[in-house]
Amino acid sequence: MSVSAFYRNFHAVTAMSPIQFQKQIRLQEARLQLATHPGDVIGVGHRVGYDNPSQFSREYRRQFGVPPSQDAARLRQSVRGPAGVLS
Repeated sequence: MSVSAFYRNFHAVTAMSPIQFQKQIRLQEARLQLATHPGDVIGVGHRVGYDNPSQFSREYRRQFGVPPSQDAARLRQSVRGPAGVLS
């Protein structure tokens, strides 16, 4: 399969380019990791493939609407529940 055919078929199946798909997978994985390691935003960014912390933060905010540190705190709070007890 040629490169152009691959891109065309990939886009037909996923409605995004391979790079967009990879970015989305990385950011979803980062969100999962931030739920368990909320204080390690830079480390999570590195583990999912970002060398530049500001690039990671920028793309994370674009994807989820809030910076990774704020989202991590919100995710941890939702896991704890309203009374502060782990659900």
